[in-house]
Amino acid sequence: MPVPAPDVELEQAELEQIELDLFVQALKRRHGHDFSQYAPASLTRRVRQLVHVHRCGSISGLTTRLLHEADFLPLVIQGLSVPVSEMFRDPQVFLALREHVLPVLASYPQITIWQAGCAHGQEVYSLAILLEEAGLYERSHIFATDFNPDALQRAREGIYPARDARLWSRNYLLAGGSQSLASYYSARYDFIKLDQRLRRHITFASHNLVTDKVFCEAHLVLCRNVLIYFSNPLQNRALALFRDSLVRGGLLCLGLRESLDFAPVAADFSAVDASLRLYRRSSQPMAGDA
Repeated sequence: MPVPAPDVELEQAELEQIELDLFVQALKRRHGHDFSQYAPASLTRRVRQLVHVHRCGSISGLTTRLLHEADFLPLVIQGLSVPVSEMFRDPQVFLALREHVLPVLASYPQITIWQAGCAHGQEVYSLAILLEEAGLYERSHIFATDFNPDALQRAREGIYPARDARLWSRNYLLAGGSQSLASYYSARYDFIKLDQRLRRHITFASHNLVTDKVFCEAHLVLCRNVLIYFSNPLQNRALALFRDSLVRGGLLCLGLRESLDFAPVAADFSAVDASLRLYRRSSQPMAGDA
């Protein structure tokens, strides 16, 4: 098969970029979802996958369906979001939360936690278990948010493939768990369902880090493995939202591949454990604080 000449390859790349730009514009103008600040490589990869899965032939074909088929938007959003996680993911982080963060939270009479980009809810339920085992859950409330309605619905249900249970049980023990993770779920056929008592202080809600404002006043904000899909300006916007959501002295937990380094808000935080991406907001008032 002949290899395309370099100028042909360049022309194809330029045409694809035009198609991608038009797709992003259509998504924003028609449906209000702004993906213009997402990391280009990740966005391009996911759009190509959407074209393939839905047999659109091209990004232009994908855009046409997005504009004219009312029921196509949820499929697009599901394909563009990255709802991948696991219970007690990076167990060393959850061990640090258990040993170093929960004792700080225990000093508050009521505890508010915001889990931004909660995906299918595995890490939210992991937090609930930590709080339950620390005796703090009854005075805690977790707000779990995502912009993907399908992911939120799956998170509310708390039903997951049984094949994941072994890994999650190992993660739980490495995160300092002293019981059996099986005590928190029931198994049936090829699925496990987390105990509904873990849901009693969780509110699942829609929130878009790209366009929405501060969601709540929180003592702890977690947003793990979301910012890696954002461009630098969008990362800075999200980090400013987290800072403005936190009480003075509140805590922030990011993914292990994310960091506050070089972000404009870095001066407003100190590291609790930089290697685990745990930070604490300054206890000093800043401009605009009440």
